[in-house]
Amino acid sequence: MVPVMLCGLHARRVASHMQTSRLNVAMIGHGFIGRVHSNAFHQAAHFFQIPYELNLKVVCGRNRATLEAMASQWNWEEVATDWTQVVTRPDIQVVDIAVPNVLHAPIAISAAQAGKIVLCEKPLAASVQEAEQMAEAARRVPNLVWFNYRRVPAVGFAKRLLDEGRLGKIFHYRALYLNQSGNDPSKASGWRYRRAEAGSGVSGDLLSHVIDMATYLNGNIAELCATTHTFASGRDVDDAAIVMVRFKNGSVGSFEASRYGVGCSNRNVFEINGSQGMLRFDLEDMNRLEFFDATQPPNLRGTRKLLVTGPDQPYAENFWKPGHTIGYEHSFIATLGDFFTALSRQEVFRPSFGDGLAVQRVLERVHKSAETGAWIKCN
Repeated sequence: MVPVMLCGLHARRVASHMQTSRLNVAMIGHGFIGRVHSNAFHQAAHFFQIPYELNLKVVCGRNRATLEAMASQWNWEEVATDWTQVVTRPDIQVVDIAVPNVLHAPIAISAAQAGKIVLCEKPLAASVQEAEQMAEAARRVPNLVWFNYRRVPAVGFAKRLLDEGRLGKIFHYRALYLNQSGNDPSKASGWRYRRAEAGSGVSGDLLSHVIDMATYLNGNIAELCATTHTFASGRDVDDAAIVMVRFKNGSVGSFEASRYGVGCSNRNVFEINGSQGMLRFDLEDMNRLEFFDATQPPNLRGTRKLLVTGPDQPYAENFWKPGHTIGYEHSFIATLGDFFTALSRQEVFRPSFGDGLAVQRVLERVHKSAETGAWIKCN
């Protein structure tokens, strides 16, 4: 893992900005995820006691007309069309990357070399080689990868129960991430469906989230065996991926990701079975976590559907009162809140570029296994 610590000259630079409590943000990209990030930058200080004013300084993209509309709607001060000029500007402290995957590496490396705080959408890169270069470049600057689902309160509560040993010895971890975008001709022509811009298909888009969540909750993967499939004729990226895994903790698992999960809008699910219980989560019901306690007397055992909005649950002090649900956007707000809290304390933040690199290495083995049909070791 690449730690997020403040080192040398950059530590002094950030310290000076802490005195003024303002960090100027440049965001490269202005699509759907750019709107999500813009909202998070506006909201983070409303929910978290961070010692920074996050100033939306400049949004950068290729289409000036849509850029200007974006800037007006989300209160960005400036627009720009050349990211190479933006990321090295001395008045910019934070660079947020929300563009097609093949552009992640050049932008992140340039920003890191300029001493900026670097935030990058997932997957970290289009290849392991690029991810390694990015992690090395960002080694001495604060960085994060937007694996935002770690910050869903129900997921955080699942992590706490696992760390407390409430499930005992883990036997099974199964997960799936399904949507139906591939079956919609109006959506299937975007950059995510072209290898030249995305690097991969559903594996980078959805399976990367599954892998990060699995390793966050259940630990590292020892080996895997995978198959991928493309349903659309002529498409050069994978539409579906199915992976069998063996974890280093002795459990076994299965991952499935598909853009042809007809009937599923954004179904991100995991289920964990252990000797003392079970946990189940579905993003489409994101405020609830299912828990089965096998240590109870047989006549009292039953799956509880817990409403994870506090008290004594993750982010109960940050968001609304118990019983008042939160939404998709709050996972991004919490990611920024935790990141800038860690930054102010000079503490390690995860998921970092190191975590993104680890996911990229697993994805590489998925594709290698799909090509060969063999089990592949994951180091």
